[in-house]
Amino acid sequence: MLIGVIADDFTGAGDIANTLAKGLPGEGGLAVTQYLGVPSAAAGAAVEAGVVSLKTRSTPVAEAVEQSLAALKWLKAQGCRQIVFKYCSTFDSTPAGNIGPVAESLAKALDASGVIACPAFPTAGRTVYQGHLFVHDQLLSESSMRHHPLTPMTDANIRRWLALQVSGPVGLVATATVRQGAGPVRAALDEAAQRGETLVICDALIDADLVTLGEAAADASLVTGGSGIALALPANFIRKGLAKGGSAASRCVNGPAAILAGSCSAATRKQIAEHSKSHPYLMLDVHAIMAGRFRAQDAAGFVAEHIHALPLIYSSDDPAEVERLQQQYGREALAEVLDKLFADIARLLVSIGIRRLVVAGGETSGAVAQSLGLPALDVGPEIDPGIPCLYAPDGSLGLALKSGNFGGADFFARAAALLEKGMPNG
Repeated sequence: MLIGVIADDFTGAGDIANTLAKGLPGEGGLAVTQYLGVPSAAAGAAVEAGVVSLKTRSTPVAEAVEQSLAALKWLKAQGCRQIVFKYCSTFDSTPAGNIGPVAESLAKALDASGVIACPAFPTAGRTVYQGHLFVHDQLLSESSMRHHPLTPMTDANIRRWLALQVSGPVGLVATATVRQGAGPVRAALDEAAQRGETLVICDALIDADLVTLGEAAADASLVTGGSGIALALPANFIRKGLAKGGSAASRCVNGPAAILAGSCSAATRKQIAEHSKSHPYLMLDVHAIMAGRFRAQDAAGFVAEHIHALPLIYSSDDPAEVERLQQQYGREALAEVLDKLFADIARLLVSIGIRRLVVAGGETSGAVAQSLGLPALDVGPEIDPGIPCLYAPDGSLGLALKSGNFGGADFFARAAALLEKGMPNG
């Protein structure tokens, strides 16, 4: 294994797995396997990049650090030459963490400093300029992320935000330096390390900036960021003759499909509105769920009635209503109940014959993936930027695990169709 990734949620893991499998145009990517939690056995000999999917974005800091270090230990045992800590392109975190504490702990374990920290993903509209994170044309703090139910992002200055989470100063490599090329970026990172800056926010406005950062990190033991930071990492190993490059393999998964949506993001709500125009749907009644009047069996019954019509089950609602429900039932208690419900629903759906699952929301995807008991997933072609087809190794199940903010309005139906029909390589 050449590259080992520690991802703080399941959709983010799929996002960076997709980036590593795709690689740069004309060069191809790596053979990637996504692991659901820290594996207990060694990776297969053909795996060039292993992505360990954790569910640590919103867990207590100590727990997130412990799990991340356990993932690091396993990845090092597989012979990884480079570690990537992957977090959300909207830098989802609170002033206490978990991005900073995990990154700092990994850096300490690897004796690394002057480490790149770049959440930019220009293809999805996430860019970093002068240390400020933008979502399309809005500062992060002015985007819908300011209403995130678990990690409301109220400051677009991610250098300042990250400084609240770590013990030392946070550096910056600004656009003017990035545009000078990989050499000047490496020099700037070295200077940051000499100043005692373990983590360094790096600007990136376009994919070419991410390629520059990736080239600058060719020999780095640790890199941190969103999936975009991995854009050029496969090419480093291909050019060294350590990997051949190529395209992700496509498969066809036949059988009924269903959609589960737990994200309250604006993008997911648009996808729900689009899908519900022509497909059966069930909006979960939170009050009934919390009172014990609605169970997973009820949801499975709805799907069974519409099993060949691509049914949708969702809990998503507008931010004001979500906030009201959180105040009534408690943020953590509500999230725990809904995650468990979606996990139970997913297991029941597979038991009644569902073979393709499209899931929206990082926390929801994590709960679903863990509930299915799959130790690993093979990474296939890209559906939308940042979202790959994922397959159970035995071909029995196809998954699309989508971050709340990702995907076009017609994503649900299109993802289900591509999992069934397969896609041409390349």
